[in-house]
Amino acid sequence: MLNKLLDRLKNISASRIILLGFLSVIFIGSILLSLPIATKSGEATPYVDALFTATTSVCVTGLVTVNTLAHWSFFGHIVILLLIQFGGLGFVAVLTAMILALGKKVSLKERILIQEAYSFNKLSGMVNFIKKVLIGTLTVEAIGAIFYMFQFIPELGVARGIWVSIFNAISAFCNAGIDIIGEYSLVPYVHNPLINIVTMVLIVSGGIGFTVWWDLIRVGKLVKEKKIPLKKMLSRLTLHSKIVLTTTISLIIGGAIFIFVLEYNNTGTIGTFSFLDKIQASFFQSVTLRTAGFATLPQENLRDDTSLICIILMFIGGSPVGTAGGIKTVTIAVLFATVMSVVRGSKSVVIYNRRVSGEIVKKSLAIICITLFLLLSATIILNITEARADFMTCFYEVASALGTVGLSKNLTPYLTTIGKIIIICTMYMGRVGPITMAVGFHVKNKKTLVEFPEEDLLVG
Repeated sequence: MLNKLLDRLKNISASRIILLGFLSVIFIGSILLSLPIATKSGEATPYVDALFTATTSVCVTGLVTVNTLAHWSFFGHIVILLLIQFGGLGFVAVLTAMILALGKKVSLKERILIQEAYSFNKLSGMVNFIKKVLIGTLTVEAIGAIFYMFQFIPELGVARGIWVSIFNAISAFCNAGIDIIGEYSLVPYVHNPLINIVTMVLIVSGGIGFTVWWDLIRVGKLVKEKKIPLKKMLSRLTLHSKIVLTTTISLIIGGAIFIFVLEYNNTGTIGTFSFLDKIQASFFQSVTLRTAGFATLPQENLRDDTSLICIILMFIGGSPVGTAGGIKTVTIAVLFATVMSVVRGSKSVVIYNRRVSGEIVKKSLAIICITLFLLLSATIILNITEARADFMTCFYEVASALGTVGLSKNLTPYLTTIGKIIIICTMYMGRVGPITMAVGFHVKNKKTLVEFPEEDLLVG
């Protein structure tokens, strides 16, 4: 069966393989979740809700139309968890893992697919990279689950405590935001340092991207072997890692400060908390906006200005070659550097004393513009179909879906059928859109025989 699948994939472009791969798994997942065995009641779930749940799982979003704990059976939870793991790793990584598990050799076609899917510049080391991704993912998820067990086993018992810990660790690392704890997500644990810290570490670990992991490990070994001093560690990282780390840290700290200040006296969120708990809750909210979706604060109680900050952070999302969504940290960093180069009158876009190519600048601008168009279009349509919700609630819902975040101002369970379909499409575009755009725009430069004349334009 796998051989037939690989033969059919030989003549399909990488971007189409990614699109069809996610669609196929979503469809299979929706069929399984629509079966009576997948629910606690033993009754079949309406297909639109099964499709919504399969999409939010594969797209690692976290928006749900039915309560995950109360509605789905153990079988349903297993299906959802497998879909989350698939969505976090991605179709290409899972396909490669299947090939390796069966002892088959990864062909040149599959190596090219991995290269294009992860936007690498060379073919060497592709299979080794996937192996590292799989081992690293399972290792970090296992460590996260162990830490969760210190809370959930005493609270829920051994069997259920272990199961909840494993589910939560995978969901957090994959930035899915789906949990089987209870009706209110992590809101009951807003004052719990263990749950907050472990969840934030897992979210950031999955969100910074796999390539940054290996770069940090590489430089860490140089420091350990005393080949370079600790203070030189940042300078020895690749440009990609520097941008990801500095942008991620800046957005988390900046977001936490905004949330802390704007929500300080809001009794519906952190207004009644102690000073330290306010800081903890603000940082968790800032981190979860990086496409994770776990909530320790009721999102519907956020002030409108805070909600706007949240939407911006959800739009940016995590980093490339990771489990997060959004336009990505590197994209927004390139945009900021481009703006600064125009302001300074510089001919080149420079980040950390390295010039960014014109192709990268154009890709970044294209991704931002297309994603922004999708965000505004889907918001307007949803605002029309959902009469019970105001504009900010719809805007928040769409930004959450497009950024594959999973936070909601309590709108998702009450969506109309048309609204559910809109969000399903938005989640799918949010998961495959930036990836597909990056792959689609990564084309070989074609030499043209015709050079069109240049003419000045008036802008600004």
